[in-house]
Amino acid sequence: MIVKMSKYAFLVYHKEYEAFLTQLRDMGVVHIKETQTAADQPHIQSLLAERKRLQTQLRLLKKIQEDRAKEDRNKRAVPAPARVVTAEEGAALLNRIEQLNEQIGEQHTLCQSIRKDVAILSVWGEFDHANISRLQQAGYDVTFFTCPSSRYDTTWEDACHAFVINEQQSVTFFITVTPHGTPVEIDAERAKLPDSNLSRLREQFRIEEERTDALNGELAAIAMNDCRTLEAYDILLSNDLDWKNVHIQTVREAGDKLMLLEGWVPAAQEKEMEQTLDRNRYFHRKLNVTPEDNIPIQFKNNRFARLFELISKLYMLPRYGELDLTPFFAPFFMIFFGLCLGDSGYGLFLLLVASTLKLFMSSKLPPSIKPVLSLVQILGASTLFCGLLTGTFFGANMYDWGIPVLDALKEKVFLDNNRMFALALILGVIQIMFGMCLNAANRIIQFGFVYGLSTIGWIILLLSIGMSYLLPSVMPMFGTAHLIVIAVAGVLIFLLNSPGKNPLMNIGLGLWDTYNMATGLLGDVLSYVRLFALGLSGGILAGVFNSLAVGMSPDVIILGPLVMIVIFVAGHTINIFMNVLGAFVHPLRLTFVEFFKNSGYEGGGSAYNPFKWNK
Repeated sequence: MIVKMSKYAFLVYHKEYEAFLTQLRDMGVVHIKETQTAADQPHIQSLLAERKRLQTQLRLLKKIQEDRAKEDRNKRAVPAPARVVTAEEGAALLNRIEQLNEQIGEQHTLCQSIRKDVAILSVWGEFDHANISRLQQAGYDVTFFTCPSSRYDTTWEDACHAFVINEQQSVTFFITVTPHGTPVEIDAERAKLPDSNLSRLREQFRIEEERTDALNGELAAIAMNDCRTLEAYDILLSNDLDWKNVHIQTVREAGDKLMLLEGWVPAAQEKEMEQTLDRNRYFHRKLNVTPEDNIPIQFKNNRFARLFELISKLYMLPRYGELDLTPFFAPFFMIFFGLCLGDSGYGLFLLLVASTLKLFMSSKLPPSIKPVLSLVQILGASTLFCGLLTGTFFGANMYDWGIPVLDALKEKVFLDNNRMFALALILGVIQIMFGMCLNAANRIIQFGFVYGLSTIGWIILLLSIGMSYLLPSVMPMFGTAHLIVIAVAGVLIFLLNSPGKNPLMNIGLGLWDTYNMATGLLGDVLSYVRLFALGLSGGILAGVFNSLAVGMSPDVIILGPLVMIVIFVAGHTINIFMNVLGAFVHPLRLTFVEFFKNSGYEGGGSAYNPFKWNK
């Protein structure tokens, strides 16, 4: 359900405006009406850029925290609590973090360069470049060469005074000592060596590594001690951003003496807001809502439907005045997920994992994760019961186990592949027809009863065809009663689809709707075959992993069961991951495409985001 919103205008004397905004922010119920694009303002762009920088560094600090937790699982480091932070302290901390990351990057590059030089010099061994310089001063050139060992020619030792220094991996490293200016004509590659000595490079590498460790240690200390302080700075920036945005949306009247602001308030909270403003003598007036208004959307659903709101938000929010389809598609989505996953063992696994996390990790989990776990519990329970239709439990047929309870259950709920196929199509027809009923109701609520008659005509026509097919004794196909129903539906479809327009125009639009219905309805229904196909394919793949686990395990007392368990766990882990992903995505498609389309869902609403103080 969508919360009813009321539109208000506030007119405040300019000297009292800051106090008024503080009062408004403390109440935290007014969604400010957007009159200008805030992102075009330079100071808003500056704040947005600062928050972007901050979010980037926060992600890096969170990663450091996770790495620290993995390194020391027994002594888990707990981040320090947040403290009150000023904008100057937050900016200084953010700058220091960026500086540390930049310095660590530079140190990493420097250490890589030194490591490369050490690798080059290590094959030549320790020598002093001063000795090379003294030989040059004495009139001799020392040249470093490398070549494949198979191409090394011992005659170079006499001709060019070649000396082999090292040989590694079929490569020969040697030098030549020749009088200054003597050309060295040999088939080998000249080696370019660093100017420093090997021992000096190793010492330099040690020093730079210590500097890098010190920088990483300082960054890790910030991650553990100041991460939440940085989060507090982010909230400070968010509050500053909201405050400046309200000023941008304010209209100045009477020579900047009066400040006019408009906003939206949930109808259930408007009385309390009015009483608070009246006590402080701030002028406010309730305005009439116009069709052009972009009214914010706030959901208010029961505990069950509320868990599926995150799925609605994956698509888009409804427009104000539309039906909130969340409580209507939630039961279907739950059933569709269970049919697509289709294995009672997998459902039990999801249910146990989600329940365990909620029971033992509730205090450590973010508040946003708890509804997700509750949703996983519901979907796991749905899969557990839907798996009883096929009798699949981790790829095995549990109705073959000879358990009396399961044998009795098989007689009542077991469905073979043909019946599962039919069930998928039946569920598709039910959801599509239900969506069309919602479409009619939505049009009646938004525009009036006459605007829903055309959709009602289609519902009557399709239901009459279904009844004539399933119950020919009650209503024979194309009998007198059926023809009367078809005639009534035809009038609604072809003459009342666009009230107030020319009848010829209505007939043309009716023909177009007929074409779309004839070509689209069959395809929509057939899309629900995936409910059967995914469950069947997942069960077959699970059975294959079971066969592999049994067939590939050696006939050894200890090793055999161990190999079987490894293959079983690895195979079903892969299968659960793939099937859970498919069981979520495909019902999502059926909801967003088939159901939303037949429900006449338009969407495009904006979320209710009140002006409030974020703590």
